[in-house]
Amino acid sequence: MLGYADARDPSSAPGRARLVDTSIDEAVGQLAGHLREFRPDIVVTHDALGQLTGHPDHRPTHQITLLACAAAGLALLYPEAGDPWQPRALYAATHPESGVGELGSLRAGVGKSVLCVPDTYVTAVVDVRAWAHAKWRAILAHQGEVARERSLPGILARLPEETRNKIIGTEYFTRLAPGFVSGHCPALAV
Repeated sequence: MLGYADARDPSSAPGRARLVDTSIDEAVGQLAGHLREFRPDIVVTHDALGQLTGHPDHRPTHQITLLACAAAGLALLYPEAGDPWQPRALYAATHPESGVGELGSLRAGVGKSVLCVPDTYVTAVVDVRAWAHAKWRAILAHQGEVARERSLPGILARLPEETRNKIIGTEYFTRLAPGFVSGHCPALAV
């Protein structure tokens, strides 16, 4: 979150603006600086829909990450952020229509829907069942979300472990172009 507060919990970063209220240019510059410092080969972000739930922070996170990945490779953008660096790959975590399964009815039961993409958008499917326990611990770290009855983490918290593990056992991704590659600029849908 680059030190910004969560859209639903401003107390998550006392004295700081919420990510959704900040200047996109400021956030892009900060993330470009992190990319240049850490030099990752692969960057993963949310999809353009806000990934499954449409959390108010997920869409700007997607936009900021796409722009920062492109900007990090351009020396003339944010020169104070360090030497240029271009990630080799950029992936958006997503969810295909065919992978909604039980999530659709669970979210409908609390008056919400699942935001998903056509199956053809998915370029990588990863079986993460071996790490379901660690993934669940990471989800539980979002205590405010787990405590909310209608949030996806809150819904998952009330399910039997076997059902929950089935739901969280697969990850889906769409590979996006990370910026300037081989002298051309790919279209970046923001």
